[in-house]
Amino acid sequence: MQRQILLLAACCIGLSTAVAADKVGPAPNGITLPAGYKDWRVISVSHRTDNNTMRVILGNDVAIAAAREGRINPWPNGAILGKVVWKSDKDKHWEKAVVPGNLVHAEFMTKDSKKYASTGGWGYARWLGLDQKPYGKDANFANECVACHTPVKGQDWVYTRPARFP
Repeated sequence: MQRQILLLAACCIGLSTAVAADKVGPAPNGITLPAGYKDWRVISVSHRTDNNTMRVILGNDVAIAAAREGRINPWPNGAILGKVVWKSDKDKHWEKAVVPGNLVHAEFMTKDSKKYASTGGWGYARWLGLDQKPYGKDANFANECVACHTPVKGQDWVYTRPARFP
């Protein structure tokens, strides 16, 4: 009986999480938070020393296949790159280790060379904090993204270099 109650509680917790995720609004340009992104595979990681953040860069199946095959300049249409960003923190048990602290945001680049032609072929979206509040007052927020990514225009507007695996 106790096992059945625990199973039912786990199911209810899972459902409440799914309902909460459904309540996350789209970015001002209409891009929605990609379903299941938390289960995507890792393409790379990065650490920014200028703002003390660490990131894991994830990809949907199209992006993962492109990264493994070296088809990243340009990335294929349908590729979605996700970046989950945390403030860097010190591990309380291992002083020299840097670990994720508070979640800053999750951001995504969706490749569609026709739909997003005005922004280099990429649609940009960001959600802030654990409550995943959409970033930007209107669709023009994407201009900030393009300005930031201009230095890597020759790399299909993408900073991330896929990590090499053996």
